[in-house]
Amino acid sequence: MPAKDELAQRRYERLIDRLESLMRAALKPQHEGYYGQLVIGTDDLADMGELKDVRRAAREAGRRLGWKTATRLVGGRLFVLDERAAPEDIERLAQDETGAAMDQARREQR
Repeated sequence: MPAKDELAQRRYERLIDRLESLMRAALKPQHEGYYGQLVIGTDDLADMGELKDVRRAAREAGRRLGWKTATRLVGGRLFVLDERAAPEDIERLAQDETGAAMDQARREQR
C-alpha cells in the first residue's frame, strides 16, 4: 500500500506543478502578478483527475504564486482566480485595459 500512496502523491505534485505553470503563463506582465485567472475546460478538467483534487492542487499552486485563490465550477469549466486586492495603479491600468477592450468589441460589432 505505501507504494500506491507514494505514486498518488507524486501524481498530485505533478498536477500542482502543471497548474502553477498554467497559472503563471496566464498572468499579464503589466499586472505584476495580480488579476490572475485560469479557465480549465471540461475536457482538460476530466484529464486532470477528480475535481476535488484539481481544486486542492489549484489552491496549492496559487499559494506558491502568492495568490488568494478561489475556484468556481461553472458549466463544466473550472475557474481559478486570484482574489487579492491589487494596488491602485495596477487596478487603474486593468480598468483602462478593460474599457479599451470593451470599446474595441463595440466597434467590431458595428
